[in-house]
Amino acid sequence: MRLVITGAAGMLGQDLTAAAKAAGHDVVALARADLDIGDGAAAEEALRGTRPDVVLNCAAWTDVDGAESSPEQAIAVNGAGAGNVARAAAAAGAWTIQVSSDYVFDGHRRAPYVESDAVGPLSSYGRSKLAGEREVAAEAPERHTIVRSSWLFGAGGPCFPATIVALAGERDVLKVVDDQIGCPTFTGHLAQALVDLAVRAAPPVGILHVAGGGSCSWYEFAREIVATSGVSSEVRPCTTAEMPRPATRPAYSVLRSERGAEVPVLPDWRRGLAEYMALTRAVSAT
Repeated sequence: MRLVITGAAGMLGQDLTAAAKAAGHDVVALARADLDIGDGAAAEEALRGTRPDVVLNCAAWTDVDGAESSPEQAIAVNGAGAGNVARAAAAAGAWTIQVSSDYVFDGHRRAPYVESDAVGPLSSYGRSKLAGEREVAAEAPERHTIVRSSWLFGAGGPCFPATIVALAGERDVLKVVDDQIGCPTFTGHLAQALVDLAVRAAPPVGILHVAGGGSCSWYEFAREIVATSGVSSEVRPCTTAEMPRPATRPAYSVLRSERGAEVPVLPDWRRGLAEYMALTRAVSAT
């Protein structure tokens, strides 16, 4: 099967490209240098020329705080850009898989969010990802899958574990917020799930929630990172109010699915962290 991956140089895109190739698929990996998804004509030309069966869009504006000061740029990529990919994929006869975010929710509840729950993004980033979901559904109404995931981390780019390990090596004490709860998701696990969805004879239409198993706060996540990294630093909890950021994050954005066997089940986030740590140690040793 021929799979086109946009945003292939990003953290998720790298793992997805590797997973698809390892499974024996014909992969066309397009980094931003190869395709700017904000250019609709370029997207149509690229996909018409590659003749894909499935297009997996990992290209995104991922700077959550930066989106607050640059909302037009964020929505140009995450909103209109996602629509460009879906429209070009549909014109080429391909299925679209779009990666979205838990930040489309407002976090006001304390029970896991499922696919049919009402959205209400609190940030420019969240609004741009929701716009992308709607653009994709409009451009490829019967040939799309939108995968919402959460708190991505991986060996192929900057991420929360990498930041915590670096800071723990510099500071005796780290303060991390404990009033935001979500599902850390290892990109290696999510990539395998996306390949699984892409190669199905009939991929599920609409929105799926696919995130790491279990849930935790950023503080609990950081404490586990420090414990498994072997760095001696004390992790202390604090509130979001004590560490304000430009973009408002949902206080609770745990994702679960109501779609049963249609949805790939990912391992617990701790297993993802263990695999991430093993990968980064192997890279450091070379």
